[in-house]
Amino acid sequence: MTDSVDTPSRPAFFDEECAMSLQSLIATGTKLWLDSIDPELVETNRALGATGATSNPIIIADIIKTGRFDEHIRSLIDEGMDDSAIAWEMTDYLVRRAQEVFLPVWEQTERNDGYVSFELDPLLEDPDFAPPHDQRVREYIELGKHWGRGHVNRLIKVPATPAGLDALEELAAAGINLNVTLIFSERQYRIACDSVWRGAQRRPRLDHFKSVYSIFVSRVDVYTEKHVPQLSAEAQGQVGIVNVKRLWQLNQAFWSDKRLPLGQEIVFASTGTKKPSDPPDKYVEALAGSDIQTNPPATNDAVEKLGKRYTRQVDRMPPKAVLEDIDANVDVAHMEQVLMDEGTAKFADPHKALLRLIREKHHSLAEAV
Repeated sequence: MTDSVDTPSRPAFFDEECAMSLQSLIATGTKLWLDSIDPELVETNRALGATGATSNPIIIADIIKTGRFDEHIRSLIDEGMDDSAIAWEMTDYLVRRAQEVFLPVWEQTERNDGYVSFELDPLLEDPDFAPPHDQRVREYIELGKHWGRGHVNRLIKVPATPAGLDALEELAAAGINLNVTLIFSERQYRIACDSVWRGAQRRPRLDHFKSVYSIFVSRVDVYTEKHVPQLSAEAQGQVGIVNVKRLWQLNQAFWSDKRLPLGQEIVFASTGTKKPSDPPDKYVEALAGSDIQTNPPATNDAVEKLGKRYTRQVDRMPPKAVLEDIDANVDVAHMEQVLMDEGTAKFADPHKALLRLIREKHHSLAEAV
């Protein structure tokens, strides 16, 4: 493993006026994606150097709560759409707007950046109402094709659940570019990567093939605080970083001999700190230097205010004693199970809340006519 601190040349579309901290982060080789598709935040963060974005039901709900799109929602009501249809139409509309902002990046990087992620129906993983496994797989494939086709810079976000993983090969074969999300373990990553590559090889051409693998970072450290208290003080709070760096290394190795025109990358997700005592750029700094960080707007704001200069850290590991402590005490299978149980609930519950919000908007806007 190298300790090189060489940094790539600055991209042609780089904004010279962006803040020093984010400028130096991007200069290390990190692609900065925004964990929001709020149009105002997209414009602000694009000016700061962001080159992509991602969406989820919480983000959509927060945008709708502002009231800025009430007239658009009213027009959908007038068309006779039900609450679910309105939720998906709003998601598609907002993702499209973000895609337009980042399309020049997609063009200037020759299809290697400038993507916006569109999350498929989280209710397919609802612990109480999810359909049987085979039906879930079919629905992921059908929905992925529906929402993904015809969009050059859209990634379809599929969770690394059993059904989501089983849908990846067919989606990749159908020409859908993918963001495999909710990954916590090497097991999930290897299945996802192998499945996507099998599907991609069934395409007639690979010049538009793009896939990313979203590894959640800070949630792992929340898990170890609760479930692995025996970790040393030096190791506690480092497990999420070590885990994602190891998966980044695996990803580098897997794709190194494929000779593909586009990078197949790791997304360092869940980069906002959960522990108040942690510096706000704990994960941003530790993962600087490669692939993609999807940072919440608040994290980017905090980084901007720090005025720090970042250097490449993504390929630097903690001391051997810390790694041995982690390997001896962290049960990765248990960690994956606990975090996936929590993750699927966090996946489905926000979409239910979005539907409730749409229902309330439906009634309030109808009454206002």
